[in-house]
Amino acid sequence: MLRLGIDTSQAVGVGLAWPGGQRGLREDDTRSHVERLAGLIRDVFQADPEGRALADVDEIAVGVGPGPFTGLRVGVAAALALGEALGVPVRGVCSLDVVACQLLDANPGGVAPLDGGFVVASDARRKELYWALYRPDGQRREGPFVTPPDQLPVLPTCGPAASLYPLAGEIVAADATAQVDAAVMAAQADALPDAGLDPLYLRRPDAQVPTRRKSVLTFGRLT
Repeated sequence: MLRLGIDTSQAVGVGLAWPGGQRGLREDDTRSHVERLAGLIRDVFQADPEGRALADVDEIAVGVGPGPFTGLRVGVAAALALGEALGVPVRGVCSLDVVACQLLDANPGGVAPLDGGFVVASDARRKELYWALYRPDGQRREGPFVTPPDQLPVLPTCGPAASLYPLAGEIVAADATAQVDAAVMAAQADALPDAGLDPLYLRRPDAQVPTRRKSVLTFGRLT
């Protein structure tokens, strides 16, 4: 089984996972998601010493957010297009669930106390955070939500936005959870809840379709 992971909820990440191994690449410059994503997919296969190719992929896992509108739709659309072209299934995963897995991997033996659960947070812009609440074993208990930072529970917090604002909870595993790891997504997709393939925007995009026609003024010919 060779699984391709794609996530564009924050940075642009691509990962591969196979029995006994995984590999991932990430591009933090998100100014052009389409070009960055296509290049990373190419690069992750070119760097494979076993010569695996895109045609060898058996399944695709894609992060459905939460995240900003433009980035999410690029990643989900790319995964669906590749799945159709390759004739393989596509599975949607909550991106915050992947970060929860990264925290547990970075906290062997319970070095950081997580007995009361923990929070995963990512940047929602507009001085808000996307976040979800997790049990100590990494299972999502509530969320995802989008709120101001002061509404997060007072619990250990990790994720791409854990250090972005002053938070009441202790920051844990900041380096290991600074971005969604698409390789972890690819490796853990079967163990994570199926989130469907509808992007989790959690709020309406900035660009809106007009609800009524604009008035148009007509003028006669100027002489």
